[in-house]
Formats: sequence, C-alpha cells, structure tokens
Amino acid sequence: MLAGGCRVGPDYHSPKTDVPGQWGAPLAGGVTNREASPGGWWKNFQEPELDSLIERAVKTNLDLRLAEARVRQARAQQGYAEADFGPKVNAAGTYARQKQSKNQPILGAIPIPPNVPFENNFYQAGFDASWEIDIFGGKRRAAEAAAAEVSAMEESRQGVLVTLLSEVARNYFLMRGSQAQLGIARQQVKAQAETVAITQSRMDHGAATELDVQRAEALIDTLQAQIPPLESAIETSVHRLGVLLHLPPDALRQELSVTAAMPALPPEVPVGLPSDLLRRRPDVQGAERRLAAETARIGQTKADLFPKFSLTGSAGLTSVSTSDFFAPSSRTFAIGPTVQWRIFDAGRVRANVRAQTAVRDQAFLTFEATVLQALEDTENSLVAYAKEQEHRQWLDKAATANQKAVNLARQLYEKGLGNYLNLLDAQRTLYTAQTQLVQSQTAVTVNLVALYKALGGGWEEKR
Repeated sequence: MLAGGCRVGPDYHSPKTDVPGQWGAPLAGGVTNREASPGGWWKNFQEPELDSLIERAVKTNLDLRLAEARVRQARAQQGYAEADFGPKVNAAGTYARQKQSKNQPILGAIPIPPNVPFENNFYQAGFDASWEIDIFGGKRRAAEAAAAEVSAMEESRQGVLVTLLSEVARNYFLMRGSQAQLGIARQQVKAQAETVAITQSRMDHGAATELDVQRAEALIDTLQAQIPPLESAIETSVHRLGVLLHLPPDALRQELSVTAAMPALPPEVPVGLPSDLLRRRPDVQGAERRLAAETARIGQTKADLFPKFSLTGSAGLTSVSTSDFFAPSSRTFAIGPTVQWRIFDAGRVRANVRAQTAVRDQAFLTFEATVLQALEDTENSLVAYAKEQEHRQWLDKAATANQKAVNLARQLYEKGLGNYLNLLDAQRTLYTAQTQLVQSQTAVTVNLVALYKALGGGWEEKR
C-alpha cells in the first residue's frame, strides 16, 4: 500500500491555454465555422490521380517509414521501463582448477597434515535474484515518461503524415498549373504565327511594313522564351512526386504527361473553431505529450534523494567434486532485504532535479509557442485562401475583356481598319492576363491545401 501511494515529484496536469473564441480573419470563399473533419480532405477535389498518388505515398514514403520506426523504438523503450518493475534473476555456473598457497599467513604458522589437498577442482552453480521495491515512485515516473514519449512519437508520425499529404497535393497542383500555363503559351505562339502570316501577306500587298513583321516575329520569340521555364517547373514537380513515393525521380513522367484541368474547389470548407486546433494539430499534441514526459522525469530524478529498498537472494551448489555436487551438503543460499541511501553526493542529485525542472519549463514554453504557431498558420491560410479567390475573380474578368479586345483588334487589322500596334498590345495584354489567371487558380488551390495542413488534416484517426 505504501509503495502504491507514494510517488515523488509533481503530478502532471494539462496546461490551460487561452485561445480566441473565433478566427480573426473573416471567413469567406466557402469557409465556415462548422466543425472540421479534414481526415480525407484531398478527396474533396475529386481527382482520381491525386487520390492514387497519395495512397501510394502513404505506403512507401521514406520519411513516414522512418517516423513509424521511431514509434516502434519508443514503444520498446516503454516496455523496458515497465519491465523494470519486476525482479531480476540471473543464473551462473563456474568450473575452475585451483591451487591454494601453503604459505598463507595463518596456514604457514601451523603444522598441516600431508594429506590436505591444496590443489583441487571447484564447481559452482546457482541463481541469484534482486527486486527493488519502488517505494518512492521513481520507476513509476520513468514508466509514465516513457508512455508520454510514445504518444509524442505517435503525434510526430502523424505530423509527418500531414506534411506528406500536403506536399504530394501541392506538387501535383503546381504541376497542373505549370501544364496549364504551358498550354496557354503554346496557344499564343500558334495564334501569333497566324498573325505573322497575315502581316507578311499585308506587307507583300503594300498594306503593312517590315517593322510590323519584325514586331510580330519578336512577340513569337518572347512567347517561345516562356516555354522552357514552364517545362522545367513541370519536370521539377514530377521529380518531387516520384521521390515522395519512394520512386526514381523520373518514374512518373509518363503517368503524369497527360494534361488535366485544375479541379474545382469544394463549395464549403469547414474549419471549426480555434480551440479545435489543440486536439487536432499533431505538433500541438506532440508538444503537450513531451511536456508530460519531462514533468514525469522530475519525479524520476528526485527519487534518487530517497533510500532504495531491495530484496535480494541467491541459491546454488558448491563443491570440489562432481560426485557430491548435488548432495544436500553442497547447497548454499542467502536471502534478505537491502537498503541503500546516498548520504552525501555534494548536491549532484539536487542539481539534476533543478536541471530537469528547467527542461520541463522549456517544454512548457515550446508548447505555448507551438500553439501560437498553429493559430498563426491557420489565420494566414484563411486570409490567403479568401483573398486569392478575390484576386482570381478580378483576373477572370480581365482575361475575358482582353480576349474580346484581341478578337476586335484582329478583325479590324485583317480588314485594314486598325494598325498593328493595337493588335500587338492587345495580344501581349491577353497573354499576361491569361497567365496570371492560371497562376491565381493554382495559388487558390495550393492555398486550400495549406489551409487543410494548418487544420491538421491527416489520413486517418490518430493511432
């Protein structure tokens, strides 16, 4: 009863953290305060290729497998700490051919019969056991810290998973965005080639100048110059996706070579309340579990200030001959309690307690900083997602208007009612507007992925 009730060191209590009742950023663009459930957020895009990439990444990614190995290590260490509660039993056996000195201090001073054997065999076998009774709870604190470390490693594994999911989705959408920009650039090159042919024909008939032709060809060259960087961006994203799936960088080239449109955004994005982050973000949960572990280690360290009580015993057989080795007269045993108390150590244990207390304080500050970082990530993601949607809406209107301007300028130019500079300026403006629109569409989707990551969205329920 005494061993079960006495446990030195502070008991852990979950820290109380003040978080806002509502988000500071205005909820717009489909974002709502409805309780979030972002476990399978990527399925909201209804993109089969993305679903396939994520499913394969979860099975093969090296960072995730490394995190899972750390979880197994922590669980094994927990088992070691729990096993320390039980007794230790050792078995040993010895054989030696030994010779004693006839000139020992006592033996050398007395007459010794000639038949006394000074050289003989020595046989010994037996068991010894010891059991330290955890009176002051040092071992229980160690097991408590180990269990908290297991939970922290599980949260770390969940954090790696959340990052992996967002990285696969982000690179996939960046690749699709680059493919869309590449398609626009090639369309513009084709359209401008037709303009060059028209301008060349007009010059042949005296209705245009060599300057107009050169300007048209210069615009084609400018458009062609945009293609290599876009192709490079596509290749970079493909390579990154391959590595995330534990494949050679170029393994997904053929699979992802078919261009696909950027998926539509989900009509509603529930984000819940700021307080939900404390139970959903794996980095926050992991920091809280590490705080619990460091708190328990204070008691584990402080237990060294108190005496240690043990039960020890041994039993065995000892003889100089194999013929009577198992005889009752060869049996030996010893059993009894042991008390060990460190009387003086020049303050070493107390210094360790102060050091561990400081480690606990650092863990608490890390927890608070992690909570603030989680709130900041989510607030920034909410603002970026909402504002980029506004940006995209204006760019969509601008691209539509510029397309009409190009069509009108081309019709006037073909009929000889407008000059080439108007057409050239309209084409340049249209290309810029279309490119910016695609970039904004990509940014909106990537920002939504960042929002899901900030909310702590993962593959499944935490294990």
